Amino acid sequence: MKLLLIEDEIALGKVIQKYLNAEGYICEWVQDVPEAEDKIGVYSYDCILVDITLPHGSGFDLIRLLKSQKSTAGIIIISAKNALDDKLMGLDLGSDDYLAKPFHLSELNSRIKAIMRRRMNDGFNFIAFEEIKVVPDSMELSVNDSSISLTKKEFDLFMYMLNNKNRVLTKASIAEHLYGDEIDQADTFNFLYSHIKNLRKKLIDAGCKDYVQSVYGIGYKFGKE
Repeated sequence: MKLLLIEDEIALGKVIQKYLNAEGYICEWVQDVPEAEDKIGVYSYDCILVDITLPHGSGFDLIRLLKSQKSTAGIIIISAKNALDDKLMGLDLGSDDYLAKPFHLSELNSRIKAIMRRRMNDGFNFIAFEEIKVVPDSMELSVNDSSISLTKKEFDLFMYMLNNKNRVLTKASIAEHLYGDEIDQADTFNFLYSHIKNLRKKLIDAGCKDYVQSVYGIGYKFGKE
């Protein structure tokens, strides 16, 4: 899961980013509104954590921008302000949650997971697709009730494709989702071909139909023919 943290307090930003990366997320961090606008304009995220008070603008402005772009990212406001008016404005603009500083990092993690459950699978702790069942929080995947062991990258790849089923995903967008913006510097997608091949094999060996379709010259699509 790919996150964007928008936080101008350097010490706090470092702590949050380190914690979320250790939890298995890909967390990118920017410190002001122009940097955030650049990221939002180019890259897609599963969830965005945004402070209200930022240099060169407001977190509310960024929420408005996301909504004008019809972003599907979950939005959590993290702010030292705990006024009712701020909470209501954030929710009215379209944010999903509001977490007042100071907060425990484990609570932030739980809020992120709760938002993604609501957005991805109607609040249930599992996702079912044909003969496949997935429990995202525990990274469990089974085919016809038989468990499959996936690496972290294979699981992230599967979830990204499942959450975008029947959509053509470019190789670049998949690579960016798995590794973050630094993958822009990559010269080849050989690492991605390897992940796709291994994931496909494990699913088919477990008795799953081949739902991963190659789209020549573009990328891949997950879904039924």
